[in-house]
Amino acid sequence: MGQRKRRVLLAKMGTDGHDLGLKFVASILRQAGMEVVYLGPYQTPEKVFSTAVQEWVDVIGIGSLSGEYMTFIPQLFALLKGKKLESTMRIVLGGLVAKEDVPRLRESGVNFIFHPGATSQEIIEGIEICVARGSARRKGAGKSIPA
Repeated sequence: MGQRKRRVLLAKMGTDGHDLGLKFVASILRQAGMEVVYLGPYQTPEKVFSTAVQEWVDVIGIGSLSGEYMTFIPQLFALLKGKKLESTMRIVLGGLVAKEDVPRLRESGVNFIFHPGATSQEIIEGIEICVARGSARRKGAGKSIPA
């Protein structure tokens, strides 16, 4: 039996509706052989979390062009942590991220931050690293888990 495809959920939380970059990332991840669940813009942390659990994704990718990530990422991480999923479902963030926010984002569960100019290869490799870290802890991969 072959290796399970990487599953990545992509979304934008809050009022930021500019999703061209997120669509580009979805395209490169699909070309790299990953399954992409695309939620698009205007999502809440609760919607992202519930979809991530339902789809049993490896990585949650959040795009941001505004500072709203400082509100929504900690909320999303708290939901993951509340169900003890923070070590199996990784969070990555891409977009405009202030350097002074990086330490707090790391504390809030962000595993990778992709700044503007990140190459397709850097994004793919970052996702692969996240999956490798999470899959070592994932039990029953592919099975449903209680919500």
